[in-house]
Amino acid sequence: MFGFLLLLFGVVTLTEIWLIVQVNSVLGGWQTFGLLVLDSAIGAWLVRREGMTILRKLQGQLSQGELPTNPLIDGMLVLLAGALMLTPGFLTDGLGLLLLLPPTRAIVREILKRRFAGRITVGGGAFGPGFAPGRGFGGFTDADATDVTPTDPNGDEPPGAIELGPISD
Repeated sequence: MFGFLLLLFGVVTLTEIWLIVQVNSVLGGWQTFGLLVLDSAIGAWLVRREGMTILRKLQGQLSQGELPTNPLIDGMLVLLAGALMLTPGFLTDGLGLLLLLPPTRAIVREILKRRFAGRITVGGGAFGPGFAPGRGFGGFTDADATDVTPTDPNGDEPPGAIELGPISD
């Protein structure tokens, strides 16, 4: 894996240098530099804007007691996009920009979900014993729960029920 990452880093770096030289030969040195600074500034603005949108979605789902899978994946992708936008070069900026656009980010998110769906095991995986993706621990949701309060067949109070009176100081 390390060798692959090293090769990928080398190929990306050489491609970036080649692209910068090509743009420089068409636009000139200062214009190429200005374009790199401009696309980094636009990228930083987009990272902030998309990051805040994702944070609001994440907070909304958490406040409703939901497990926010899509906003978490989107947050990871926006973080990756920010790192790509900070790397000088047109190729990495282009890839980062694609990850910042919600439609292309949604496509990448679905690809990642499908790729990693088979890696999660139910009954003792990365999330501990009994975790079922999308269903919580033990594979049950609140909808599966039933009322187990003992009731009297006559409709009276359950046996052993404690009656609470008004609270006084």
